[in-house]
Amino acid sequence: MNTENIVIVLDHPDESRNVGAACRAMANSDIKTLRIVGKKEHYDVEKVHVLAIHAAYIFDNAEFFDSITEATADCVMSAGTTRRRGQKRKGKLLFPEEFAEKAGQITGSEKAPGGKVAIVFGNERSGLSDDQLFECTMGVTIPTSDNFGSLNLSHAVQILCYHMFRENHKTQSGYTPLTLNRLDQTVNTIADDLQKIGFFKVTGRPDMENFWRSILSRAALSEGEAQYLEKVFNKAAGLIGRNAASE
Repeated sequence: MNTENIVIVLDHPDESRNVGAACRAMANSDIKTLRIVGKKEHYDVEKVHVLAIHAAYIFDNAEFFDSITEATADCVMSAGTTRRRGQKRKGKLLFPEEFAEKAGQITGSEKAPGGKVAIVFGNERSGLSDDQLFECTMGVTIPTSDNFGSLNLSHAVQILCYHMFRENHKTQSGYTPLTLNRLDQTVNTIADDLQKIGFFKVTGRPDMENFWRSILSRAALSEGEAQYLEKVFNKAAGLIGRNAASE
């Protein structure tokens, strides 16, 4: 795994000290890229630095965004962390070690640069909402007690970062997977072609796009694979259109 390609995203964290502790947890595992959904002026830099100790540079270099989608646009895969399961909460949730293995296949190594993988953490009080988790392509859960399941934000960051660090020595793939921004072009092509042949009503398009986006992001497609998929759907839509016209 190339830890340079691991991106930690904190969505509107409340407590400046938790942000600092999260920076320290990241540095423990050689992970340095922090992105925050929110405004920098909402945080007390001094309190962040006190808990970050020698990892204050991670916060100082952090980027700030207006949404999870914007914060993860250049990533191949984005995993939202949650302990709650449900129909609208990504269905299957991976354990940290399972996610680390999948992330290791994508992030590459020094010899084979891969793509970025984002791990998204919600607000301390409420975690990620259904809508926020919807912006991620998959879900990750940390098993905890049924009697007291809530983890401190920095502790959750520590656990996920540790598993990334442990995965770091394994062999990686030798290609660069697509970013989510590029993957959306393929998803749009598939949805356009399915709509042309009447596969779904216009109102069903968002659910169809989310389905393909989630599946294809987990597959970590190469550029060649994405182009091949686009050609298959374009050709299928064209053939069906010609057959319908000749009847």
